[in-house]
Amino acid sequence: RGGLPWLIVWAGVPSLGPIGAFSAAFSSDPVMAAAITQSAPVLLIGGGTFLIFLFFHWLFLEEKEFGIRGERYIASKGVWFFAVISILLTAIVGLAVGKNPLMAFGAVIGSTAFFIVNGFRQNAEEKERTMISGNLSDVSKIFYLEIIDATFSIDGVMGAFAFTMAVPLIIIGNGIGALIVREITVRNVDSIRKYRFLKNGAMYSILCLGTIMILDSFGFGIPAFVSPVVTFGIVGYFLFRSIHRAPPASTA
Repeated sequence: RGGLPWLIVWAGVPSLGPIGAFSAAFSSDPVMAAAITQSAPVLLIGGGTFLIFLFFHWLFLEEKEFGIRGERYIASKGVWFFAVISILLTAIVGLAVGKNPLMAFGAVIGSTAFFIVNGFRQNAEEKERTMISGNLSDVSKIFYLEIIDATFSIDGVMGAFAFTMAVPLIIIGNGIGALIVREITVRNVDSIRKYRFLKNGAMYSILCLGTIMILDSFGFGIPAFVSPVVTFGIVGYFLFRSIHRAPPASTA
């Protein structure tokens, strides 16, 4: 979580080099800030593509609670996932080429990152099942827990760029978020399970954030307050639905 924003800045502005990217990420130097701002469209379109692909993978292929009409039907047509994202990538790259070839390359990098991360994630989940069955050594368990943590944290880092390009804020926010989520999850697993549609809210928020990032990369200038308002609104709606659909508490 700490190193990924720096790597993303370095990838977006390779001319800075690793040391320069690190300095730019934590420096108030106007020259460094201008370099990040100049590369922002490439970073945004790459991150937006990644998030949109992540949403459609969930919508078409992952197991889920069906929160709104149409989800069950779409899930039954999972074979269309690759067709949909291929068409989307073609459209995004086609529009980006005319504006800035580097943006088109950024979109391709975003799609590549999605498939790499998704592959590692699926492998980590498989190894997690093996770990639970007791067929891994303690060292191997630690190693695969780190892989699982890393692959599941990338989504949060990518989404954070929809809110701000300030790397220190992204690192602090993701760190605090990870600690809070883990604390809540560990202490309240059974309570969280009652909120059936929370993941639906998270995934629709990811779709909106990805869309905002791509629109911003093309210069639409979406106001900064839109991302948090949309996120809280969507998650709040699905939390409300979850509360009203949650099973009644036991009085025993």
